[in-house]
Amino acid sequence: MDSREFLGNLILLIVGGNDTTRNSISGGLLFMNQNPSELRKLRDSPMLVSSAVSVIIRYQTPIARMRRDASADFIIGAKQIRKGDKVVMWYISGNRDDEFIENTNSFVIDRKNVRQHLSFGFGVHRCVGRHLAELQPKILWEEMLNGRLNVKLVGEPCGSHQTVCAVIP
Repeated sequence: MDSREFLGNLILLIVGGNDTTRNSISGGLLFMNQNPSELRKLRDSPMLVSSAVSVIIRYQTPIARMRRDASADFIIGAKQIRKGDKVVMWYISGNRDDEFIENTNSFVIDRKNVRQHLSFGFGVHRCVGRHLAELQPKILWEEMLNGRLNVKLVGEPCGSHQTVCAVIP
């Protein structure tokens, strides 16, 4: 790996780790406030934390997109892609595909196949930090449940990465 490729991978890990954690945590707080029955379900059954985190990660889709250069000519659907074309994958499209995920636009923490999402890529492009990205919000929700912290939305989210919340002990 040359120095440019090494630096690119290092930056990807640093930025990717920060983005996924921040977006999953803030998105999870927002979704639980928007879906109080799901938050009640989580409080009543704390063993659903891992499932809830997977749903949050699918629903929030912490990384918006990934761009690649096509390495060969190929066709997707009816669209011709030529070698060298810039191709963008929007994670939310895959994570909201109703052909593969039932009731895809509903935030349901105990749905079946909760780990069926593309938020961390797939195959050789699967995120190496995915376990840490799942562990951090899991610990947060466990601690919030154990400490009986009640986080309420005190304003409407604004900007691309902000959620306005207050912790109420």
